[in-house]
Amino acid sequence: MPERESQEQHHIVGGGISGLATAVYLIRDAGVKGKDIRIYEQLGVAGGSLDGSGDAEAGYLTRGGRMFEEHFACTFDLLNTIPCVNDPEVSVTEDIMAFNQMVPGASNCRLVRDGKPADDRFDLTLSAHDIVDINRLILQPERALAEQRIEDWFEPSFFDSNFWLMWSTMFSFQPWHSLTEMRRYLRRFIHLFPGFTRVAGILRTRYNQYDSLIAPITKWLWDRDVEIATGVQVTDVTIEGSPQDLRVTALVLADESTVPISERDRVYLTLGSMTDGSVLGSNDRAPDLNDREGGAWTFWRRLAAQHECFGRPEAFCGDIGKTAWHSFTATMDGPDFFEFMEDFTNNRTGTGGVITFANSGWTLSIVLFHQPHFRNQKHGTYTFWGYGLRGDRHGNFVKKPMWEATGDEIIAELSGHLKLANEQISWFDSARVIPCRMPFITSQFMPRQPGDRPDVHPSGARNFAVIGQFCELPRDCVFTVEYSVRSARTAVASLTGRVDSPPPVARTDLDPMVLIRAARVLMGM
Repeated sequence: MPERESQEQHHIVGGGISGLATAVYLIRDAGVKGKDIRIYEQLGVAGGSLDGSGDAEAGYLTRGGRMFEEHFACTFDLLNTIPCVNDPEVSVTEDIMAFNQMVPGASNCRLVRDGKPADDRFDLTLSAHDIVDINRLILQPERALAEQRIEDWFEPSFFDSNFWLMWSTMFSFQPWHSLTEMRRYLRRFIHLFPGFTRVAGILRTRYNQYDSLIAPITKWLWDRDVEIATGVQVTDVTIEGSPQDLRVTALVLADESTVPISERDRVYLTLGSMTDGSVLGSNDRAPDLNDREGGAWTFWRRLAAQHECFGRPEAFCGDIGKTAWHSFTATMDGPDFFEFMEDFTNNRTGTGGVITFANSGWTLSIVLFHQPHFRNQKHGTYTFWGYGLRGDRHGNFVKKPMWEATGDEIIAELSGHLKLANEQISWFDSARVIPCRMPFITSQFMPRQPGDRPDVHPSGARNFAVIGQFCELPRDCVFTVEYSVRSARTAVASLTGRVDSPPPVARTDLDPMVLIRAARVLMGM
């Protein structure tokens, strides 16, 4: 579409993937000039939760990563527009597909128990009652599940099954999380059941998700004169009018200056953040546990206190004990540990996906990525990532919660679960291990009711929309890049009228063959 001759300005609050995608859609599909778009990002770098930083000396860092699969229609459509940084002739979508053909993923060691691959690692260990409960949940109307927790639906024995152990560590669900979201995941990803115990069907990026996704998108936007104002925090929004006719008239910045918003301008607001308030530790220091809400949450709270259309943020950020976990990134100077793990798992590095230690008090999991995992990673260095889903509990070998553990203590716990000998433990002597506390990492999974998440285009909103993980998109699943990108396209379509609405969420749960294959998996056939 040719660029429009227009004086309208588009202001995007939040430089995560939803904000960046909004800018791409405005230029590519709505004909807005890049110079008429400004992104405000409170951090010093764009990308939000899709990060990748550090160096060989201090250690590389990724706080986490989101899963991909073939039915992420909005994401792959968006990325098909964006050229790779190192090869402009290839789109990011094409690179992801090519990489997954070159390094196909299928785990031979999803679970480890007592220092060896678990004998029952391909067995879901579900009872007949558990299978009935899963099927009942899939068929239950969503409106009947408001505010219910997963543990309200299933028998206590369900949470001892291999299915739950693999499900919870793959997606980061806890028993106290939203039953509604559990149902959405079961329906959205039911076609992946045949490969569930081997993490098959999951797509990965060539590098960490900052290097593979954010860097090429920001370059594409910079090349089109979009202003990405990092280190600039929007603390409030001035909204005038009645509940039936609300218009943003100004953005208020942290330095107390204001940005006027005209009648023709459009504003896109990112609410909340799963990585807000993140704190790092080191080899000899655990992350600080004095949790504080960052700017993304205080911003949402302020808007919601003034206008009902912004939902209820306290439903998601009000109980850090139930939304936090710790991840860690280890940087090593040699391949010894990786070679050991290839023999241990019978997976080439980068092909196995998440490995969970079934006996772990912390519910410890690790992922050995294809190397290099950082675009400029120093030759001869190796990085891997891990996290503890239950970091509030004591470890098996380190007798303290993971939340209080240093990087060296996390490695000691890992070494104990792998039963490494002293000479093998010495592989980590010079490793740089960076623990990361994320107080709100699963906040989007907390139990909710209708109205807790605002609509993308709230009722009465004349010139603004909501984007990101904390708006309401029917049928789609949070904690995915697809959810953020879908919200961006929905927002641009609703505010400009010049962009098609997103395609419907893929309904593989309506395919009889998918349902038959899933039933066979659940029954162990």
